[in-house]
Amino acid sequence: MPRRQPVATSRRSSRRAPLLDMAANLFSRQGFAGTSIRDISRAVHMLPGSIYCHFDSKEALFLAVYEEGVRRIAERVHAAISIGADPWDRLHLACTAHLETILDRSDYAQVVIRVQPHEVPNMAAQLIALRDGYEALFRDLIEAVEDIAPARKRSFRLLLLGAMNWTQHWYQPGGASPARIADQFLALLRTTHPPQEAAAHGE
Repeated sequence: MPRRQPVATSRRSSRRAPLLDMAANLFSRQGFAGTSIRDISRAVHMLPGSIYCHFDSKEALFLAVYEEGVRRIAERVHAAISIGADPWDRLHLACTAHLETILDRSDYAQVVIRVQPHEVPNMAAQLIALRDGYEALFRDLIEAVEDIAPARKRSFRLLLLGAMNWTQHWYQPGGASPARIADQFLALLRTTHPPQEAAAHGE
């Protein structure tokens, strides 16, 4: 018996990855409410009951997909900012990496950006925590930029993330590069949120 357990565990692990991939594909195209466990089981050629050996519910499966999507985006942002030194340069690198990831149309990124936590009520708190943990990356990057007035940093972050995430709705392949879009967004926000010195003089 002790020798059989690793084999069973390995088999479950090997089936988990394609299960997550297919679930991400269906959730990204059909949304959470529009995707059933039966849809996913048919797509991965598994019995519905077999999916419950991996996840207790559709909500738990969605949470795993969302968590993997956040991990992938955060990983690319962390890698990008590791080569930057100046705070504005690091923020630009982070924006470019974020845009590159969500605009490559990967299923995981589509799920993270398009499915809102309130659409999965039983997992909303966990989804919000994952989202907030990722957005803390940008909060820290913006906090490091000294020439943004402290009182304006929160709105700067919300406007920036909102603008970047909305690009999925209008971006056309072959248009402006993610780096160029990041340039334009940051330039606009720097104009909207003038340097701290100006704010101190009553702008």
